[in-house]
Amino acid sequence: MILLADGGSTKCDWILLDGTGEIVFKTRTEGLNPAVFEKSLLEKRIRSNEELTSYKDKVEVVNFYGAGCGTPRPAAMLKNVFEDFFVNAEIEVKEDMVAAVYAATTEPGIVCILGTGSNSCYYDGDDIHMAVDSLGYILMDEASGNYFGKRLIRDYYYKRMPPEVASEFEKRFDLSSDSIKENLYKKPNPNTYLASFAEFIFTSERNGYFYKIITEGIQEFVETRVLCFPEAQNVPVHFIGSIAHFSEDIIRAAVWPYHLTVGNIVRRPIDGIIDYYRNEVIKNKPNKV
Repeated sequence: MILLADGGSTKCDWILLDGTGEIVFKTRTEGLNPAVFEKSLLEKRIRSNEELTSYKDKVEVVNFYGAGCGTPRPAAMLKNVFEDFFVNAEIEVKEDMVAAVYAATTEPGIVCILGTGSNSCYYDGDDIHMAVDSLGYILMDEASGNYFGKRLIRDYYYKRMPPEVASEFEKRFDLSSDSIKENLYKKPNPNTYLASFAEFIFTSERNGYFYKIITEGIQEFVETRVLCFPEAQNVPVHFIGSIAHFSEDIIRAAVWPYHLTVGNIVRRPIDGIIDYYRNEVIKNKPNKV
């Protein structure tokens, strides 16, 4: 059996497939980003899941695609966690950009992630090419959950948020300066904390204020993380993640002046990963799973 996972800082989706590609179970854990979480917390989050614990000795292959896995040290640490837990499995850990490509396309294209963080790559049909090294939520991550979270908090404190929106914002979150500063500067995982505020935009009825800040974020992302690829004019631009799903109309409007073509918009990459494995892996290498 093969266990697939698509993980970010906020959550991680898991799917176990049997040897024929049928789904044995789907489950979810909290985020497993090895670049921001300590090893002990990663272990705790995996071991607390009943489905994973029940099948951990039966799994033969674990393929994990996650945020924070694009550099050797955190990827190796997470792999070690999995090796200790899935004792009979062959483990492979790759960055979430790989899963985004699998979920979006098998043809050349630009693939973009809009989640807790954001990223982009050019896929030439065989290999992934990055134009910019990601420097994380403090310096980059345009149009991501933490980007919009920061924007909401700043606008609230600078009183740029419309009064009726601010009133609803106050009902949903603890906006005391002490609480915000403690979460940002003393507690772990400030990127996930910031991203939690973005839910306010996408679970509320859209208004002019929300439209404006989403548009500005998407435009900044397109200018910095899409137009940096010279191939962008000639191939589709695909988007992965809930923010992309809820902002499809704004994405299409943002790329139109640059004569870019929007390709697939996929809310949950794990669904596309299943199709990829059924068509490309299980069908061709049944003995591996």
